[in-house]
Amino acid sequence: MRDTFVASATGFLDDPRTTIVLADISADAFAGAARRYPHRVVNVGIREQLMIGVAGGLALAGQRPIVHSYAPFLVERAYEQIKLDLDHQGVGAVLVSIGASYDRAEAGRTHLAPADVALIDTLDGWTVHVPGHPDEVPDLLRDAVCGQHSTYLRLSLSTNARAYPKAGGLQVVRDAGPGAALLVAVGPVLDAALAAVAGLPVTVAYTHRPRPFDVTGLRALAATEVIVVEPYLAGTSTRVVAGALADRPHRLLGLGVGRAELRRYGTAEDHDRWHGLDPAGLRLAVGGFLTPAG
Repeated sequence: MRDTFVASATGFLDDPRTTIVLADISADAFAGAARRYPHRVVNVGIREQLMIGVAGGLALAGQRPIVHSYAPFLVERAYEQIKLDLDHQGVGAVLVSIGASYDRAEAGRTHLAPADVALIDTLDGWTVHVPGHPDEVPDLLRDAVCGQHSTYLRLSLSTNARAYPKAGGLQVVRDAGPGAALLVAVGPVLDAALAAVAGLPVTVAYTHRPRPFDVTGLRALAATEVIVVEPYLAGTSTRVVAGALADRPHRLLGLGVGRAELRRYGTAEDHDRWHGLDPAGLRLAVGGFLTPAG
């Protein structure tokens, strides 16, 4: 996904309103672009708060900044600047992260960011894209850069086998028929979710745009049981889903990265398993939800 992003973002530099702002991360990947557009590929060094501040100033001057780093450095470390230098100033930018929740788990807790989407969700009016395949990235980036509001594009090393470029709204990829439980899979967890519900009466819908959430599609698809599987902090979207279904009886299960501090390294696949986001863990959680004790 990062390679696709770099190629797509470089192409946008033909538009003089676009500037890429970096804090050392991916500077080598953008080296060619920096030589061609030395004033519109800005590397502030390892100063993530300054990176957002520069983006805010560029946006105030009429630019459409693309800001890029690892998720914990881009969102968590610079959250106050996102809040003040973008939101409070009433300007928009395109924030593009890599690393996801734990793509570089071997680097330790400093490189893990399962709470990034939840933090962005505390701000008003942001669009959040979580692609599940590299081929979904170019169109999402184009829509973000050509827009005016703030967008967070969350890239990952994890991918599904198939791309669904038009799945901003909920797109049904497995139809279990009327009255079936609905599972909403966000971004790169789709394949694991599909494997987990094999043989179960569960309809699976996919989206790579959890914000704004497709409330209309949700209401059209949801019966009584709704399961949301997200590749970041568990429960991030349950507030939105519960609100959308507040006028009808429903049961809701939110699955994702747990809040407990694991204090482990391992691989991304290890963390999927530890958080129950592998097919076996999802199967256990979904099966228990559909057949509650008593």
